[in-house]
Amino acid sequence: MEVLASSSLSPIFTKHNHINPNFSIQEKLWVSQAKNFRYARNCRDNSSSRLVFVCNRFLYLLDRNDHRKFSGKVMMKSSVNFRQNLSVALVRLVSVLLVSSISVVTTADSPSWGLSEENLLFLEAWRTIDRAYIDKTFNGQSWFRYRENALRNEPMNTREETYMAIKKMVATLDDPFTRFLEPGKFKSLRSGTQGAVTGVGLSIGYPAASNDSPGGLVVISAAPGGPANRAGVSPGDVILGIDNTTTETLTIYDAAEMLQGPEGSVVELAIRSGPETRFLSLTRERVSVNPVKSRLCEIPGSGSNSPKIGYIKLTTFNQNASGAVKEAIETLRGNNVNAFVLDLRDNSGGSFPEGIEIAKIWLDKGVIVYICDSRGVRDIYDTDGSNAIATSEPLAVLVNKGTASASEILAGALKDNKRALVYGEPTYGKGKIQSVFQLSDGSGLAVTVARYETPAHTDIDKVGVTPDHPLPKSFPKDEEAFCGCLKDPTAACYLNQGLLFSK
Repeated sequence: MEVLASSSLSPIFTKHNHINPNFSIQEKLWVSQAKNFRYARNCRDNSSSRLVFVCNRFLYLLDRNDHRKFSGKVMMKSSVNFRQNLSVALVRLVSVLLVSSISVVTTADSPSWGLSEENLLFLEAWRTIDRAYIDKTFNGQSWFRYRENALRNEPMNTREETYMAIKKMVATLDDPFTRFLEPGKFKSLRSGTQGAVTGVGLSIGYPAASNDSPGGLVVISAAPGGPANRAGVSPGDVILGIDNTTTETLTIYDAAEMLQGPEGSVVELAIRSGPETRFLSLTRERVSVNPVKSRLCEIPGSGSNSPKIGYIKLTTFNQNASGAVKEAIETLRGNNVNAFVLDLRDNSGGSFPEGIEIAKIWLDKGVIVYICDSRGVRDIYDTDGSNAIATSEPLAVLVNKGTASASEILAGALKDNKRALVYGEPTYGKGKIQSVFQLSDGSGLAVTVARYETPAHTDIDKVGVTPDHPLPKSFPKDEEAFCGCLKDPTAACYLNQGLLFSK
């Protein structure tokens, strides 16, 4: 899951372009008191232009009447009358402006009927999206009209009904990444970016592309001591269902969200281990997540010049990710590695800032990503090399359709800056960035606030990062088997390490 920033928005309803219906009544009453304002009663322009029109028409009438009297001794009297009438007009104009301003401020931002606590929570969610959402057309609908209609027509008598009304509102945006999170899910999402997850301790991915690839999602690893590990779930097992929902049509992004939840809650899994299918009830608990695994691969060669490749598997972008990558690089360098492989397969993203920091580790200079909104590029993340620690060794990056979000930002930056060759298949194609906002009752919203472009100004949304070269279809995902595919020329997954880094 991706989190760009986290903040709390209080339910402050800012002023919008809505004309108070009482304003026109006040204006008509006031206008009717001035005999020279008879021409302004049927004006139907907006509020500010009505006032200007009334003022101009009044001055015009005064001017017209005074010109009829501008002769001889009458001129002095007319001039006095003109000044008196002008003074009266200006006083009345200021009065109506004050009355109208007060009326607009007090009624334009909220409905005229009484608001319950549930209504206020709904309005808080509405305002959060109104302020932050990237698409200011809100999927081609009147966002203000939706608010008014929902408050009139949607039942909001209980918290459950209010949550349903918020979910229905979010669904109108037709954006799978903008979503409402109940308090438990919001807490789980926040903790997931901080180095721990409330779940069952599984890292999952798509099955390797082959003719006999199993349906469902594959277990990449089970956290030692976690609920799944204690239940005997092992790497290579296939998750067939989660809470009676088949995984064949789920993305790993959706499945990861279903596996997480409030601490102490239960999730039902259908797991296939070899020919056996098991049904497990696992209780979610807080599981520490180590985002990095690494291994030294020594390739057979002549004497002391045998190639040594440092393999780094990055599984998520939590707040420990950049530090863990640095530590892995330093450890592998202590073994005199000649090159690095960064494996981002089935990494569905996480903390946007961590993705930026990891890109800085590998780049000596250049743009990392462009952040864009509805008006174009609004921010540029780049590096001057001050945080770089691994810019000289050859680098290969492995990706697949489970590589998403912050992983795609990292892969795109390394590819477009000519720092690495990218191997695998096109990535997921999540070119949007979300911010997480907490609501006053502990629930939250993940809202799409921007989109991004790679350094080459490629918009990868729904397309993904295109790799430079494919991987063998049977190429493994665990670090032990990876080294075997570099060593054994007879293996179906064999990948020549010389070609792996050749540009």
